[in-house]
Amino acid sequence: MDRRELLLGGLALASAAVVGGAHAAEHKHDMSEHQHDASSANLAIAAAASDCLQKSEVCLNHCLELWAQGEKDMASCAKSVNQVLAMCSALQQLANQNSKHLAKLATVAMAACKECEDECKKFDKHAACKACGESCAACYKECKKIAA
Repeated sequence: MDRRELLLGGLALASAAVVGGAHAAEHKHDMSEHQHDASSANLAIAAAASDCLQKSEVCLNHCLELWAQGEKDMASCAKSVNQVLAMCSALQQLANQNSKHLAKLATVAMAACKECEDECKKFDKHAACKACGESCAACYKECKKIAA
């Protein structure tokens, strides 16, 4: 391969990269508009579910630690928190996907969030339980806004 062929090959690759990059940027712009539309509609419920997930993980860990130390009454709190974790995970995913099933799930999630809030209130002397109960109450309110 001589220098001329190498130069022409390099130019061909560079042109392909420029054309491909322009096409990718155009496609990326279109996709970002679609993603923005889907996620902005349910931002509040997705955020509430996310906060509930984070606080519930901390609460569940706290419950299990106390349970291991012999506080058997923490079992009911741990059970309700574990159920909220499953529910809020699904809720967050469906909200982020702008799913047509979100309103139905929100109805069910309300019950789980209320149960967890009530259980956590029994143990609100513990910061983790108090925070979890408050986040469940906030998630309940967001679910109520869209529940079927």
